[in-house]
Amino acid sequence: MSEPILDAVLDVVCLCAAWCGTCREYEATFAELQKAKPGHRYRWIDIEDEADFVGDVDIETFPTLLVAYQGQVMFAGPVLPRLGDAQRLVEVQQHQAAQGAVPSATLLGLPADQVEAFKVLAKAL
Repeated sequence: MSEPILDAVLDVVCLCAAWCGTCREYEATFAELQKAKPGHRYRWIDIEDEADFVGDVDIETFPTLLVAYQGQVMFAGPVLPRLGDAQRLVEVQQHQAAQGAVPSATLLGLPADQVEAFKVLAKAL
C-alpha cells in the first residue's frame, strides 16, 4: 500500500509585492522550498501586478502564503521568511490534506470576508 501523504498535491502560493524588501528576500527561500518539496504546484503572485486575479484578498503582512488542496484553503497567512518553517508548513498541510482534514474557517483565524476571498482565490488556482 502506498503512503497516502504522497498523493496530496498542494497549491503553494506566495502573495507578495515587488516594492517589499522582505518579499524580494523571500523569493530565494520560496525557490528553495520548491526544490526541497517538489511535486506541488508553486506560484509567486505579485498582488499589485495580478490584482484582478487576487480579487478581494487583503494582504497586511508580507510574505503571505496560501496553501490549498483541490481548491480548499488549508492555510492562509503571513509566514516568517525561513525555509525550515515553510517546509514544515507544507509537510503539515500535505499530511492533513492526505487525511481529508480541511480546516474550518474559524481555524484559519481570518475575518469571514477574507476567508471567502482566499477560498475564491484557491478555487481559481
